[in-house]
Amino acid sequence: MSLLFALAISIGLLAVVATWLFLGPLAAFQMQVWQAFVAWASFFHNGGKTDGFVKTVVCMSFGALVGMASVMLIGPLGALGGLAAPVAVGIGAAVIVLAAHLPFLSTIPSSVYGFATVAGLILLGKDMTPTAAILPTILSIAVGAAFGWVSEQLAGKLTKPAA
Repeated sequence: MSLLFALAISIGLLAVVATWLFLGPLAAFQMQVWQAFVAWASFFHNGGKTDGFVKTVVCMSFGALVGMASVMLIGPLGALGGLAAPVAVGIGAAVIVLAAHLPFLSTIPSSVYGFATVAGLILLGKDMTPTAAILPTILSIAVGAAFGWVSEQLAGKLTKPAA
């Protein structure tokens, strides 16, 4: 079977499992399926395999930490009024880009995905503080990257000719 068809089957089936897990057993930990799907996509964006898994988890987790710090910076920048949040986000974006000179943080888009996922959880979560959002975000990233790895492995098995 073609790789595209194999990926459609593996990703489609595993998306059912992931959604069930996040809406069921993992919901108690405030983990988010949408964050996992972003990490899953990042896994493939980073070329898949072990390298894609590591880049996704490391860079997205770093971006989430920068995002958390940026949101926490808004209060101290309060004197800027309506510019406090935009300036905090700009500082975070600059940190992500500057950190990319380190090889293990060089995948800027994945770091930005991490920033966005923690910011989204903070903005969408009822009574969700930056520090409360970081652990479920990083856990969701790790699980999403793992689903990417599993979907790639399953698709690989589906493309092998029958013996």
